[in-house]
Amino acid sequence: MTKKLDRRQFLKASGAVGGLAAGAGVLAQEQNPLGAPSDLAIAEKLVGANYTEEERAAIYDGLEGMVERTRQRRAEVTINNEDAPALTFDPRLPGATYKAQQNYVALTGEPARALPSDEDIAFASIAEQGAWLRSGAITANRLLDIYLSRIREHGPRLECFVTVMEASAREEAFRADSELRSGRDRGPLHGIPYGMKDLADTAGVKTSWGAAPYQNRVPSEDAVIVKRLRDAGAVLVGKTTLGALAYGDKWFGGITRNPWNTDEGSSGSSAGSASATAAGLVGFSIGTETLGSIVSPSMRCGTTGLRPTFGRVPRTGAMALCWSLDKFGPICRYVDDTALVLAAINGVDAGDPSSLDWGFEYDAAALAASEIKIGYDPAWFDGDNANPLDKAMLEQVQELGFPMQEIRLPDLPYGTLITLLEVEAAAAFEELTLSNRDDEMGWQEARAWPNTFRAAHFYSAVEAMQLDRFRRQVMQAMHDIYRQVDVIACPSFTGGMLTITNYTGHPCLVLPTGMESRESVPLTGEPVPAERPTHSVPRGFTLWGNMFREDQILALGSLLERQIDFKANRPGL
Repeated sequence: MTKKLDRRQFLKASGAVGGLAAGAGVLAQEQNPLGAPSDLAIAEKLVGANYTEEERAAIYDGLEGMVERTRQRRAEVTINNEDAPALTFDPRLPGATYKAQQNYVALTGEPARALPSDEDIAFASIAEQGAWLRSGAITANRLLDIYLSRIREHGPRLECFVTVMEASAREEAFRADSELRSGRDRGPLHGIPYGMKDLADTAGVKTSWGAAPYQNRVPSEDAVIVKRLRDAGAVLVGKTTLGALAYGDKWFGGITRNPWNTDEGSSGSSAGSASATAAGLVGFSIGTETLGSIVSPSMRCGTTGLRPTFGRVPRTGAMALCWSLDKFGPICRYVDDTALVLAAINGVDAGDPSSLDWGFEYDAAALAASEIKIGYDPAWFDGDNANPLDKAMLEQVQELGFPMQEIRLPDLPYGTLITLLEVEAAAAFEELTLSNRDDEMGWQEARAWPNTFRAAHFYSAVEAMQLDRFRRQVMQAMHDIYRQVDVIACPSFTGGMLTITNYTGHPCLVLPTGMESRESVPLTGEPVPAERPTHSVPRGFTLWGNMFREDQILALGSLLERQIDFKANRPGL
């Protein structure tokens, strides 16, 4: 005789299977758990279906086979985080044409100054640091010493490094100096110290993904992006912090701080990369974005972040969170610096099925003299809720003299697409959930990853497919808008552009626009205090570009950067 499960037991059991509309999950927990086909009515509520008793009886007969296939796959197939799905996302629409590009970067920078103070050197641009290195005014070893000294002074307070790699960094700096003396110049990044977000593998050095269950994980090979930056002559100073499994600014060792206001976190998930760059602890850093992880910490910390077109930079050797959304990108202090870094890391790699063979071309002078049509929605800047700095930024854009055009995004439920991220992330970390090692994660709120992963096992596979079809509709809608304009100017968290463009694969550039006085934002997972003091902190703004047209948003951003002159501001550490 079979026993019946009450609703609580049923839901608990169902959550372990996923992809079978929840109800079939019970079979994975007990030998003969379903008392009757009518029990499936509970699962129907999760997927919004309404079947008859006859239909339930027919479904019931096939459930055991479905669950058995799940049992077999789990028992006999090992799936690692690096194993990408057979279906890969391509941001290019069939029949659409995109500008082919050569690999070429030409800047319009000013001549380097006479060598200034150590602090001014630390906050200088990559181009200027490179000029000093090539002239012999400074060595790569000396530049590394400046940054290591600042890391020792400010790093512990900011909690922005998981691992400082001083020994290997000195070897790389020594090699950079030797090569420059012998006439071998690897390019603009030669001898420049940088930080790498701690989800890209470094051979023999811990790559922790920011999470307690993986804090002692030591890979045997370098990620492709690490290899490419080494080939470009850059000096890896250390692994920067990230919110656990690329969410937020709370990691297994603490909470990464905003250098402008250490009472609050630096946002995430590229928390350490933005914090270290803003504080002048590295020449530049590498972040990643799935749904705001470059934009958000750059907004908080006053850095310039470039999120490239999906597929430009291969993710081989990096933690996978969401295969159809994850993107590497540079976090710098200057717009043109992001172009130099992207040029070094751009390009296809066989280890990443989603990576694309597409050149990156940026001629700053030619683009500044060209016609770039800028789109915007006046509603984003109107009303009492619009931020004054955002309104001022629109005026700055208009003063550049480029043609402006009003646009309207289709009124669609863009937020529903987030389900795709939750499903892919739950699949990427299925083992963590099923083994109950998710209990080791430091952040356990309802909105934190452990609970999101658990809940995602209840999503209908049919709904995930329907959302993927809706995603294609959104891609077409944005393609139609970019037939009218080249760049969209929009506040970073307004109008749904952050969500939309992450799912369509379009690039964006966030840059600081000024300082504002605001209350501290609570740290990840911490309660909101009754009284919060105000601090002077940066605010940023985002330019959203057409597919593969990073050059246009960089050219526009570089002109705005000169008008705004934000570099006069520095954190008061």
